[in-house]
Amino acid sequence: MNRIVPLVLAVALFMEQMDSTVISTALPAIAADIGTSPVALKLALTAYLVSVAIFIPVSSWMADRFGPRRLFRWAIAVFVLGSVACAASGSLPAFVVARFLQGMGGAMMTPVARLVLVRTTPKRDLVSAMAWLTVPGLVGPLVGPPVGGFITTFFTWHWIFLVNVPIGAAGILLAGRLLPEIEPSAAGSIDATGFVLSAVAASGVVFGLSVISLPALPPAVGFAALAAGAAAAFLYRAHARRTPRPLLDLGLFAGRTFRAAITGGALFRIGAGAVPFLLPLTFQLGFGMTPFQSGLLTFASAIGAIAMKFLAPLMLRSGGFRTVLIASALAGAAFIAANAAFTPDTPAGVIIAVLIGAGFLRSLFFTSSNALVFAELEPGQMSQATAISAVSQQISIALGVAVAGGILEATVLVSGEPIGPSAFSTAFIIVGGLTALAAIPFLALSGDAGSAVSGHGGPKDDADDTPPAAG
Repeated sequence: MNRIVPLVLAVALFMEQMDSTVISTALPAIAADIGTSPVALKLALTAYLVSVAIFIPVSSWMADRFGPRRLFRWAIAVFVLGSVACAASGSLPAFVVARFLQGMGGAMMTPVARLVLVRTTPKRDLVSAMAWLTVPGLVGPLVGPPVGGFITTFFTWHWIFLVNVPIGAAGILLAGRLLPEIEPSAAGSIDATGFVLSAVAASGVVFGLSVISLPALPPAVGFAALAAGAAAAFLYRAHARRTPRPLLDLGLFAGRTFRAAITGGALFRIGAGAVPFLLPLTFQLGFGMTPFQSGLLTFASAIGAIAMKFLAPLMLRSGGFRTVLIASALAGAAFIAANAAFTPDTPAGVIIAVLIGAGFLRSLFFTSSNALVFAELEPGQMSQATAISAVSQQISIALGVAVAGGILEATVLVSGEPIGPSAFSTAFIIVGGLTALAAIPFLALSGDAGSAVSGHGGPKDDADDTPPAAG
């Protein structure tokens, strides 16, 4: 397998994934500097998520229209421009607008990177390539908080964003020189109605869930946005059925393998979205750790995520997608629930061991489910699949944070006590139970589902060794 392509793509995705979380530890410093409150500044976090939700659906059309490599380089440039604007912001409105601009670039990078990968990688090598692409998405959010705390403490918060300039410039240069050229296809005119409906649907759901879980605005605003998003999603479904070339082709869900990969992945990401929210709060509010101490512990999950990269192809070749996804979903859920047993007296070594195991299982599940999305699709369906998968991921992660926050609030209301270790234990047990539901969609798959990608069941003919789509 040519590792150059996934490595170039992974560097850009690591920058985007880390930056999306590194800001959290710097919120107080940024708020003080631009003359606002940390709670109000959470609107900047929401602005980024909303921008990503709006522009992900159109990424598939733009990739077909302009070519994935060109769009990927543009996306990095827009992200870097937004980073510079963030560093130069002197007020809350300016910072929110800058984060929205960053989100436009981030919305294109992830789905387009995955599209480049699946179009240039033979099916038998897709799992290994997807593992390289999955690790940044898991490591970035874990590295972000301690890095953000370090930069804010020893430098200034502006460097959180300015470090993206040289990284982005290198990414643009490497992408231009090392990524293969994939010719644009006949994308046709954009489905304008579909774009408006999908943008309102995705951004309404993500914004609503974000406001509900991050109370920078009244919760009523969040519920209203959630209702508007759900209504737009219903209207989009009707629109897509009567449109010859919809922006997002929901007909892909007719395929059992694709449907299971998207549904199971979304359910699992509810837990994955909740854990990075719950763990730092557990360590800091429940156990009295500093943000830096908390970040050093949560970083242990990255060790497991990196270790998985070397074992995922072997495990899938041995067990197949169905077995590996069911086992990793259930075991991953158990490891999430195991966090409920942590106390201030739990040895650091035990916590690290659990987090390493959890990181391994999450990475194994995501690598496998991301590869399964494309395992049985035709070349012309790849760009649609990347956009649908990315939208599903954003919504499910936002839902995970909202569910975790809702559980904590409900626990406080029922017990009448401030948030403490018992509230976090309850949240981890419930989230673990929800995560286990991810195994259900894969029960209906056959044992050889996606075998051209996993290699399970013996060698395939030469047709399976070609990339899913030729450039």
